[in-house]
Amino acid sequence: MDDWLQFPQSILLTDVLLPRMNRIRPDDQYMIGGDLGIYWRLAEPLERGVIVPDWMYVAGVPRSSDERIRRSYVLWKEKVAPEIVMEFTMHDGSFERDRTPLEGKFWIYEQAVQARYYVLFVVPTAELEVHRLENGVYRRLTPNSRGRYPITSLTLELGVWRGRFMNEDAPWIRWYSPRGRMLLLGNEQAEAERSRALASRLKELGVDPTDV
Repeated sequence: MDDWLQFPQSILLTDVLLPRMNRIRPDDQYMIGGDLGIYWRLAEPLERGVIVPDWMYVAGVPRSSDERIRRSYVLWKEKVAPEIVMEFTMHDGSFERDRTPLEGKFWIYEQAVQARYYVLFVVPTAELEVHRLENGVYRRLTPNSRGRYPITSLTLELGVWRGRFMNEDAPWIRWYSPRGRMLLLGNEQAEAERSRALASRLKELGVDPTDV
């Protein structure tokens, strides 16, 4: 990990997504990972042929099991390109935008890995870039009217949320429903339900919740 924010960011992306996967992928054929090496070519040393996204989602492959635990993702064995790869950076993003053939991250994701979506999040500026593979090259998408990016294969949107998570106030990438509702973690859902119940009870008593 380049910085400790990668861990909580991965939690925010993964935990709210897992309960929805039964509907999105009822065949149970998918994989979600973070800091997992993608081997895209044979090279000497081996590290020259691997790239490690901060977060990735692959559809149409078996999940790891006791009999098949993935320690890496080998493209020429799996034969399925990732649907989404993400990079989170505390720097300016130039390293993640590098198009140098056989070396630059952008080039590798586009030309070798060929992930359908390449997402780059520049944390200090809260800049979110989403690129979609079209005819073999990435096209940078423009956000919708809510400032978010539809990910059609998941029927969800990606957007930036500023708030406190794991004792850190920062901008975070979050999933949103097509109607614009942010998908909540379990504790966030419980707090929202508690607040609704309290507001309902106060209304019954004739008390304005804003006065409490």
